Amino acid sequence: MATTPFSSLQMAVSRSCISSSQRSSAMAVCGKSMVGSWNKLASVCHVASVQSFQRVFTSSTIKSEEFVTKAMSESSEKSLVSGLPIDLKGKRAFIAGVADDNGYGWAIAKSLAAAGAEILVGTWVPALNIFESSLRRGKFDESRVLPDGSLMEITKVYPLDAVFDNPEDVPEDIKTNKRYAGSSKWTVQEVAESVKEDFGTIDILVHSLANGPEVTKPLLETSRNGYLAALSASSYSYVSLLKHFLPIMNPGGSSISLTYIASERIIPGYGGGMSSAKAALESDTRVLAFEAGRKRKIRVNTISAGPLRSRAAKAIGFIDMMIDYSLANAPLQKELSAEEVGNSAAFLASPLASAITGTVLYVDNGLNAMGVGVDSPIFKDLDIPKDQH
Repeated sequence: MATTPFSSLQMAVSRSCISSSQRSSAMAVCGKSMVGSWNKLASVCHVASVQSFQRVFTSSTIKSEEFVTKAMSESSEKSLVSGLPIDLKGKRAFIAGVADDNGYGWAIAKSLAAAGAEILVGTWVPALNIFESSLRRGKFDESRVLPDGSLMEITKVYPLDAVFDNPEDVPEDIKTNKRYAGSSKWTVQEVAESVKEDFGTIDILVHSLANGPEVTKPLLETSRNGYLAALSASSYSYVSLLKHFLPIMNPGGSSISLTYIASERIIPGYGGGMSSAKAALESDTRVLAFEAGRKRKIRVNTISAGPLRSRAAKAIGFIDMMIDYSLANAPLQKELSAEEVGNSAAFLASPLASAITGTVLYVDNGLNAMGVGVDSPIFKDLDIPKDQH
């Protein structure tokens, strides 16, 4: 079964600035403390808005040496800059599962590009011609605009079907399928080899794809083949990608996938084994974090994203309902944007997240924290704050 681009309800269901601040001169050395203040600190994050704030910080005497994180400017690595920028200049990212300009994969590519990373993408083979044609004809130009006004550049687009690990896995009916005609070297192993031949190494690997052929069926009506196909395309495909790309990932790199709250909560309508596939993906994230961390010092995390009104998500049929539910019940009453997920991925890929691995990061306006739906009539007499805008 072929994989399709990942989207909001995380299969076909799949600005905040990752801002940080820098202390301006408060360091205790050899038992002597110095007092500094956080004055008008501004994030220089290139993937969203810039905000400034003030905070007074008083350092107490510390006997041991205190280490201070320094953010270096591009012009001089010895000069301090305001804030802690997400700087991915000189890094190369491979994003698997980009086939249009309105899903999470595209948003992640944009945020990584805005932070300075070089972008390579893997596109599902049957969608390759349309995607490349749209790029050439400028249909995505408006969506390619970065915060500095430049256009995101995709260095190379690779044909990819992550259901197949190597050529020997490809059945004859797929080999002869006209949708695959004209494309070659699109199994996971072959794509990793091609990237190595073309570029040598990468620093960031993103898995943004999933497929469940029976996703609209309740679990009790899901066939064995449909269930296993969902796990193959949505979960094992990530294991396979990391397995084959790990040898060409630079130590200290980052690998990111996308998951969905159905892995741990009941989401009626998200069937066909997809909830099981997402649970497997999250479990694999923890195991892969250990194995890839020990082997290559690679961090492995997954983002549990809220619903997005993407083209792929509309195929499920109830994406608008899920977005309305989130708006009514999440702590933050606003529609989630793809950019917010992209910026979170840029943070996880950056040195600012150098100690974060094996984690499920929820980017869903806090909906995951809710135990009940507050829009239920049962709560009508409670004084629950609501967004009036």
